Amino acid sequence: MKTSRPFWKMLQRLHRDEAGAVSLETILIIGAIALPILIFILKYGWPKVREYFFKGLNDLGRQSDQVTTGG
Repeated sequence: MKTSRPFWKMLQRLHRDEAGAVSLETILIIGAIALPILIFILKYGWPKVREYFFKGLNDLGRQSDQVTTGG
């Protein structure tokens, strides 16, 4: 029982220590705001970005074929 006393004192001291609590709360608030925005962008914005990218790749492929065939 004597060895558990320092553990409980350390646990109480750790519980009272609030260093870093403001940083953690700030990170959680930023995450709560950023996560829905990220989900919205991925759900509605990504298909348009993907379409634009594939259109560019197809145009590049057509132009490459024209250069190699000489037409």
